Amino acid sequence: MENTVLGNPIEGEVLPISDVKDEAFASEALGKGFAIEPTEGSVVAPFDGEAVTIFPSKHAIGLVSETGVEVLIHVGLNTVELDGKYFEAFVESGQPIKKGQLLLTFELEKIKEAGYVTQVPIVVTNTPQYSDFEILAQGQTEKEKDVFSVNV
Repeated sequence: MENTVLGNPIEGEVLPISDVKDEAFASEALGKGFAIEPTEGSVVAPFDGEAVTIFPSKHAIGLVSETGVEVLIHVGLNTVELDGKYFEAFVESGQPIKKGQLLLTFELEKIKEAGYVTQVPIVVTNTPQYSDFEILAQGQTEKEKDVFSVNV
């Protein structure tokens, strides 16, 4: 395990995890992290590693970095209810990934029209294994810019 910096997986506004409109994420019950209010509908890999879990509804993806950081990227809140509608996955579970590689796309406007909150929580699910976390960017942030530091 070593210190790891995550690149921004989604173009949009970087928010503190406490601003997420879902208590499980906002309270950090699922792990430390940050969120994005997306301005477009694609998710790229925040680091080199592996796609561990693609949810059948394609609304969320679990990743692990080459350095051991486990991350959940959850597109929207309660979007599992869409059962894959408006989502497309470009990787499979177990597949190696490279930073910047396209992982998922989603139809942002259709999800909004369906009444869902489009915030994207990004959480380190193995938070207890790390000592320090820091948001490196705030506000509107382009994809792949260094945005979150996870330290041993």
